[in-house]
Amino acid sequence: MAEFAVWAPERSRVRVRLDGGRDQDLTLGEDGWWRATAPATDYAFLLDDGDEPLPDPRSPWQPYGVHGPSRIYDHSAFRWTDAGWTGRALPGSVLYELHVGTFTPEGTFDAAITRLDHLVDLGVTTVELLPVNAFNGTHNWGYDGVCWYAPHEPYGGPDGLKRLVRRLPRARAGRRRRRGVQPLRPLRRVRPLFAPYLAEGANTWGRSLNLDGPLSDGVRRYVIDSALMWLRDYHADGLRLDAVHALVDHRAVHLLEELAAEVDALAAHLGRPLTLIAESDLNDPRLVASREAGGYGLHAQWDDDVHHALHALLTGERQGYYGDFGSTDCLATVLAGAFFHAGTWSGFRRRVHGRPVDRERTPGHRFVAYLQNHDQVGNRATGDRISDALSPGLLKVGAVLLFTAPFTPMLFMGEEWGARTPGSSSPATPSPSWPRPWPADGAGSSPRTGGTATRCPTRRTRRRSPAPTSTGSSGTSRPTASCTTSTAR
Repeated sequence: MAEFAVWAPERSRVRVRLDGGRDQDLTLGEDGWWRATAPATDYAFLLDDGDEPLPDPRSPWQPYGVHGPSRIYDHSAFRWTDAGWTGRALPGSVLYELHVGTFTPEGTFDAAITRLDHLVDLGVTTVELLPVNAFNGTHNWGYDGVCWYAPHEPYGGPDGLKRLVRRLPRARAGRRRRRGVQPLRPLRRVRPLFAPYLAEGANTWGRSLNLDGPLSDGVRRYVIDSALMWLRDYHADGLRLDAVHALVDHRAVHLLEELAAEVDALAAHLGRPLTLIAESDLNDPRLVASREAGGYGLHAQWDDDVHHALHALLTGERQGYYGDFGSTDCLATVLAGAFFHAGTWSGFRRRVHGRPVDRERTPGHRFVAYLQNHDQVGNRATGDRISDALSPGLLKVGAVLLFTAPFTPMLFMGEEWGARTPGSSSPATPSPSWPRPWPADGAGSSPRTGGTATRCPTRRTRRRSPAPTSTGSSGTSRPTASCTTSTAR
């Protein structure tokens, strides 16, 4: 027997469609949750008197793609072998940003396992996966994530991700998954059918999450429970939270502070450190200040100012936001104080920007620095890397400056050998709508690629498809979160 539950506080009726097309009514509780128990493997929900089957907003497995039925998944059935793993704290780490779909020709979790020894030999301690939760289509950066609780099926689904994470400690590697507070698109119409997940206001990528309006308690719970699930059930060591500056939350306790407190509590329960790394366009050190000091209590944040200072100085580029950077004095400023814009004038924004870092109370490891990342490559018009513009000698200069800086260094995959393959963020063709008729045997083997999946382009065959030159004032991507796991020596 399986237990079904879905939060739909404003619906008059909710049914679950089970294997074979059978429908069963759920019972509403005082907490706005509808519940029922029934034997099933695949399922979907029907709202009010409608007949459109909808995937579970908290689906753990989408074997037929994001439009298809959800599938029951038992986390306890997987055999973990990392009982001796005590985790890895952030200080002293070397991060490696990895996109599963293009890291290997196969583009799967299992294929990535075969390359872990390379990362260990390189000196990487922590692997940061670009988002791996289910999205519409077969491959892209992952920032169009739809199902926040289900690993992407073409990559290998839930078991595939667990096999990768299970192998990482044996490779003396850490693991840090990119889990982000991402936008609810491209299927942003689905969740509002269940509950008021979206607010009336909008950000760069569409409507904002409802974090402080009516019934927002359930929305916040949805976000936080998702983060805790990746850390607990998939044994991730941390999460990277994308574009947190786009979160609109006017409550006394911000969502990020609430999330940090619950992650710290989970870390104490699991007996290993768990890390939250934010990406923010605000240059606000309060993100990484302790909650006792009035901060949010996150453990680190990406530092775009270090990237911009290095990139502009080494390449000579001055367009867009690079116009504020490029001098040796600018580089000295960011190496000493993390931010160049620290309550100072930004010519690009035409206003004062940022807040200074208290260097006596804020250690340098709380700032993640990089010469390249998926944003600064994928958001360029042709997806070109810095290695396209620099000589091998200047690339070495950049690497020396990065790894001798007082920050936590991060590499973008392929950077170690000066790869010149483009990194466009253009998404793949979306999957078709939910497959009909209903799968005849929900308990049978599922299509491992889902929908219209095709093999992901390899690094050698990837086409130069144009990407936007910028999606925000800092050149950042969409708001989302990702996951990290360690490769500790």
